[in-house]
Amino acid sequence: MTVTGRMIADGLRPGAEFAPPATRIVKMVRVDVGDSAGPGQPRFWTIVDFESGDGGAVAAALAESLDTEGGWYADFADGDDHVVVFAGKVFRYAPDDRETYAAAVAYGRSVGVPEHQLDWEG
Repeated sequence: MTVTGRMIADGLRPGAEFAPPATRIVKMVRVDVGDSAGPGQPRFWTIVDFESGDGGAVAAALAESLDTEGGWYADFADGDDHVVVFAGKVFRYAPDDRETYAAAVAYGRSVGVPEHQLDWEG
């Protein structure tokens, strides 16, 4: 099964490498997010779309490489599950798992993700 996802390269901590096995960069684009950026986040983001054959490896690589400052996260679908990754923390939940979804949102708030960015699939 192929996992498709998107990450914000600016959310990587300095010196980190995002290179999970079996992962391919599909597209990179630089965008002006204006007021969408949260406190401590830059106005211009580099967005990376990727595909992978191993969602677990992607989640582990993101958890290891995302910056702990600035409310950075990445999310993607892995089969029917939705995966939300923060620095050092991974939430994986099925569409009907409201408890884990709520825990991911609460955790996002606790690490500084702006409210308007907590809009991933639940």
